[in-house]
Amino acid sequence: MEGGLHDAFVDELRDAYDAERQLMKALPKLAKAATSAELQTAFLDHLGETEGHVEKLEQVFEAIGEKARGKHCEGIAGIIEEGKTIMDQEFDGATLDACLIAAGQRSEHYEMAAYGTLVAWARAMGHSAAAEILDEILEEEKAADAKLSGLAEGGINQQAAAAATADEDEEETAVVSASTKTTAKAAARSKGPTRKSSDR
Repeated sequence: MEGGLHDAFVDELRDAYDAERQLMKALPKLAKAATSAELQTAFLDHLGETEGHVEKLEQVFEAIGEKARGKHCEGIAGIIEEGKTIMDQEFDGATLDACLIAAGQRSEHYEMAAYGTLVAWARAMGHSAAAEILDEILEEEKAADAKLSGLAEGGINQQAAAAATADEDEEETAVVSASTKTTAKAAARSKGPTRKSSDR
């Protein structure tokens, strides 16, 4: 027997439930890796919201008469794995924070797409209570994304760019210095040894 929209909805719901549980483990690691106090706070604040999302999803399962259980979310697992790779890189503090924000926003955008779909499907099937709860989660995901954008645009990206410019200036100075030394040595060699008058 072919499945219908209800089956697809439950499948997507289980995917979201697992994604939130994976993020509950990942967010403390992102917060610990961040060097900006504001970014650490943003990740920890969203951890609290994420814990609330798990509870709200359990309410949605109950509202539609389904058992609350997850289905491994490959999408969020991949995003979390990318975040771990970033934390292993040797970046300066501001650049690391900028990359952590990017990782956080990837997960937010993934969730926003998922919850947008869930809200639309719930409304289409007349699950008004479920749709209302899911819409609350969606709005919190949007707010978390906006907060990360604010931190990035409010100074972290500029600090990372300034650090990159400083590094480039140092490299350029080193190259010019090395080039000057090489030119001086070449000039000295081209003159050759000076012969004494007694050698003539």
